[in-house]
Amino acid sequence: MSVSSNASSASIKDSVDSPSSTTNTDSSELTHILNRRQEIMESQEAGIEVRRTYKVVNVYTDFPEFSRNQIKDYQKTFNTYDTARDGFLDLQELKFMMEKLGAPQTHLGLKQMIAEVDEDNDGKISFREFLLIFRKAQAGELDSDSGLNQLARLTEVDVEQVGVSGAKNFFEAKIEQQLRTNKFHDEIRAEQEERRREDEERAQRRQQFQQRAAIFQ
Repeated sequence: MSVSSNASSASIKDSVDSPSSTTNTDSSELTHILNRRQEIMESQEAGIEVRRTYKVVNVYTDFPEFSRNQIKDYQKTFNTYDTARDGFLDLQELKFMMEKLGAPQTHLGLKQMIAEVDEDNDGKISFREFLLIFRKAQAGELDSDSGLNQLARLTEVDVEQVGVSGAKNFFEAKIEQQLRTNKFHDEIRAEQEERRREDEERAQRRQQFQQRAAIFQ
């Protein structure tokens, strides 16, 4: 092989391995992502349905802070409310989920919940984006009274409460606990309402007595 050929090969290798080449590639990928996001937003504003482009996602490597069992539990919860079986939670499915958890949200609140983890701006929550909720909760990045924090708190896996034998599904236990709490609050409100009616009746009887007594004065 000639010297000029070797020099040419070395030059090509250097250009491939050089930091500037890697930077250019990263910049190109970022530009593509931004352009695609802009295209989606413009199409949605124009009322045009956007066909999704999928990429392979390995949640086990993307979320190393969670064990495989935790991710499987989150997947079961996600699948429970993915009634359309399309791999996403849309606004109506999220609404149903929050109602079942005993933490219903307004329409605006639901949209804000989705927007906080909606990486691709498609208006839905994928399973990867669903896991982002628990990552943010674990990192303390969610407001304590936010819808996402309520979702994370109410679906958190608690081994001590469930028991290692898994005799009762934790998710169902949480719902049952929430229902019991709601029932207790309903009973308290009913008692308060009953006392209020009794006080009003006593006040009315007292007023009637005073009116009759005034006739004989």
